[in-house]
Amino acid sequence: MATKKAPKGKSKIFIKPSKRGTFTKAAKKSGKSVPGKATEVLNDPNASPEMKKKANFARNSAKWKKKGGKKKK
Repeated sequence: MATKKAPKGKSKIFIKPSKRGTFTKAAKKSGKSVPGKATEVLNDPNASPEMKKKANFARNSAKWKKKGGKKKK
């Protein structure tokens, strides 16, 4: 599988524009926060594999250092 080269300083992660924000939208629709929805989906044996991937990505991306954000201790 060929990987796309990202411009210097840019992320190599590519999310299809049609898929961006779908997990957040699902979380808001159910009245939960994104981390809360992620926990719910990952613990649900009937959740679709696609939704589990989105939940896992949301959980992992929350740990990344954001530019200009607070540093974790």
